[in-house]
Amino acid sequence: MDENEKRLQDKFSQLKGYLDEGDKKRFRKTYLDMHFYDQSTFYLTLNKPERMTLYSILEPDEMGDMFDTIEDDDPKIPELLKEMDLNYASKMLNDMYDDNAADVLEHLDKIDVDRFLGQMPRNDANNLRGLLHYDTETAGGIMTTDYVEFHEEETAAEAIKALKKFAKTAETIYYIYILDHHDDLVGVMSLRDLILLEDTDTLSEKMNSDIITVNVDAEQAEVAQVFRDYEFLAVPVVDHSNKLVGIVTVDDVIEVIDDEAQQDYSGLAGVSMDETNNDGPFKAASKRLPWLITLLLLSMITATLINHYENLLAEASILAVFISTITGTAGNAGTQSLAVAVRRLAVEEINRHEFLKLLIKELVTGFVTGLVTGIAVLLLVGIWKHNFVLGMVIGLAMCAAITVANLAGSFIPMLMSSFGFDPAVASGPFISTLSDLTSVLIYFSIAGVFMQYFIKV
Repeated sequence: MDENEKRLQDKFSQLKGYLDEGDKKRFRKTYLDMHFYDQSTFYLTLNKPERMTLYSILEPDEMGDMFDTIEDDDPKIPELLKEMDLNYASKMLNDMYDDNAADVLEHLDKIDVDRFLGQMPRNDANNLRGLLHYDTETAGGIMTTDYVEFHEEETAAEAIKALKKFAKTAETIYYIYILDHHDDLVGVMSLRDLILLEDTDTLSEKMNSDIITVNVDAEQAEVAQVFRDYEFLAVPVVDHSNKLVGIVTVDDVIEVIDDEAQQDYSGLAGVSMDETNNDGPFKAASKRLPWLITLLLLSMITATLINHYENLLAEASILAVFISTITGTAGNAGTQSLAVAVRRLAVEEINRHEFLKLLIKELVTGFVTGLVTGIAVLLLVGIWKHNFVLGMVIGLAMCAAITVANLAGSFIPMLMSSFGFDPAVASGPFISTLSDLTSVLIYFSIAGVFMQYFIKV
């Protein structure tokens, strides 16, 4: 246990003691002095009676500050909201940042969403309904409407004065966004640049008009790439008429990167990362079985293919020894190629020219790795079995199988991406199983050609 964990454990024990003693004043002081993330961590350790006491101690806006840091996909969230008083929960949601509140509401039934929104001021409820309208994995789905905007003719003094009012509700004030008289986004300015202006300077004189924006329908992975490229803390989101509709902040992009990494890992592992500790064994099995059954059917094709070469194996049973070596190595090579392709597709657009260029690169890479591996196995099998013709068969099969697997590992996800499908669906287990099929076919085809030579040696 590190120092931070020990500090939190001691603090949580102290807070639990205050709750048990009914010392609301000391509990409130200690709890609110903690970071919001630590507050939420403590909150999630409480049982229902303790949480009900907490609601009586904290104001809805104080609960909202803490709730902003809870993962919106936490399976306990619907239960937590329903146990609160309806008016209390609605006020809390209204005090949260719009994007976080919308993320929470997305996991509730439509009836519950309408109940909570029905208790909010009309404008606030409409803002949240607008955010709920967007696809969750687009810029619109992760943006917030809590941002600061001014018109270009305003002076620095006017903007700074108004900024003090906005600061309480805006998610970030590090950037201010500047509109023209048509309400089109025409400039952006950092907080530092603003406070360095003379009071009489107008925003249009000093604003940066070279604005990096993302469209409201842009995929979240594209938004994350903008943050990687420009190292922004926030990026404005515009609609098709260049109207500012929200901003995406860096904390949301961190979640996006984490989500994208989990999706890629899910694909490469052939398992859903949505599985939680609360899932029972039957529910967990139901999430894993579809891929396993699909892969089982594919592996049966491989088994059928091996059975087709039963006579060949009967004449040269030594061939059976190296089946798993060839299929396993080719599968590993295909998975490596798949990982590189999925990662590349996640961070950049690939046009037709680049598509062909990458395929040629992977083909050559596969051939080089296959050739080196094939030579190595040729020598190993030749020395081990005192049969270099057999070693050559294994080596040729290894070289060809790795080359094909490498090509498939990059070609399949790129092809899926070009048709608009998630390339991560071409999972590691799928590529490995497909590599087994092609490797067996290559192996026995080559063995059949040279069999008369290595059998006689």
